[in-house]
Amino acid sequence: MAKILMVFGSTTGNTESIAHLIEKKLTNKGHEVNVLNAADAKPENLAQGYDAVLMGCSAWGEEEVEMQDDFATFFEGIDSMDLKGKKVAAFASGDREYPHFCGAVDVIVAKAEELGATIIADGLKLEGDGTSDDADIETFANDVMKAL
Repeated sequence: MAKILMVFGSTTGNTESIAHLIEKKLTNKGHEVNVLNAADAKPENLAQGYDAVLMGCSAWGEEEVEMQDDFATFFEGIDSMDLKGKKVAAFASGDREYPHFCGAVDVIVAKAEELGATIIADGLKLEGDGTSDDADIETFANDVMKAL
C-alpha cells in the first residue's frame, strides 16, 4: 500500500475536517497517511519517502486568491519540498460568495505542475467541513487511490 503525505492549512477547522475525512477513506483501504498541519510543517524535502502528496488549504479573496495564513507561509517554501515526479492532489474548503471559490486548489495544482509533479485527481472544492459531502470525498479518495 502507498505512503501518503497530507498537509493542510485551516483557520476555522473546515479544511482540517476535510483532511481527516479523506484520511479515513485512504486508511480504510490500507494506505498509510501522515497528516500535518501546515503550521507545524517545514517544506524542505518534506515529500521525500512518500508516494503521493495531498495538500489542502482554505482560501478567499476578492481581487486574488488569499490562502490560509499558515498554509501561505508553508507554500512560500514549496519549491524546496521535492515534488518533482511526485503524485499530487489538492483540496479546499471555501465560501461560494467569493469570486475565487476554493482558489487554493488551482494555485496548488499550478505550482505543483510547475515543479514537475503529476496531478492525480481533480481538485476537491467544498463549502463547509465536508461532513455533508461524503460522495465527493469518496470520489476524490478513489481517484487518488487509482493513481497510486
